[in-house]
Amino acid sequence: MDNSSSIKKEWVLTGEAFTKLLSFLDADPERAGEKYETARRLLVKFFDWRGAFLPDELADETLNRVTRKIDEGDAIRDFINYCYGVARLVFLESLKRPDSKRESLEDLEPVLAAPTEPPNDDRQYDCFDSCLETLPAEGREVILQYYQDEKRDKIDHRKALAQRLGIPLNALRSRAQRMRDRLEKCVSQCMEKKSA
Repeated sequence: MDNSSSIKKEWVLTGEAFTKLLSFLDADPERAGEKYETARRLLVKFFDWRGAFLPDELADETLNRVTRKIDEGDAIRDFINYCYGVARLVFLESLKRPDSKRESLEDLEPVLAAPTEPPNDDRQYDCFDSCLETLPAEGREVILQYYQDEKRDKIDHRKALAQRLGIPLNALRSRAQRMRDRLEKCVSQCMEKKSA
């Protein structure tokens, strides 16, 4: 007996499967697209509120799994609740991944916080400045304000920022971490280009 036939083939999202999902959501392609985007936003919030690392990717993974079920012909009555059920499983799985064990922002040095004095290297300052401009307005606000103040003032400031944004403190930490990762990558790439 050939064991390879008993191994489940890994499913890959196809254009045909995605079209099935959109048809399931609504007969009108435009409304179907809106419903898809709404579901994705809700899932990103679901993961963000739980402090998940890379909530966008987890939301996409959730929607891919739901799309697979629809592609395979499963009957789904309540799309959003079904998505939340799958999202809970995806979230639990993500906690077991090695990349979910990241250092907290409090343990990291604020190397990319807005410089209080210009760095020694003007190229680094220029890169930081241009990379900061690539962030969405709310992302810039988060990264610039997250590292303000010291000790108790810093804690109070972060609580106030989270309250003003209408998100839990864990979600603020998650956003700040994502913005920091994005900035670090951008600055690193920019510095490589400038030194080449």
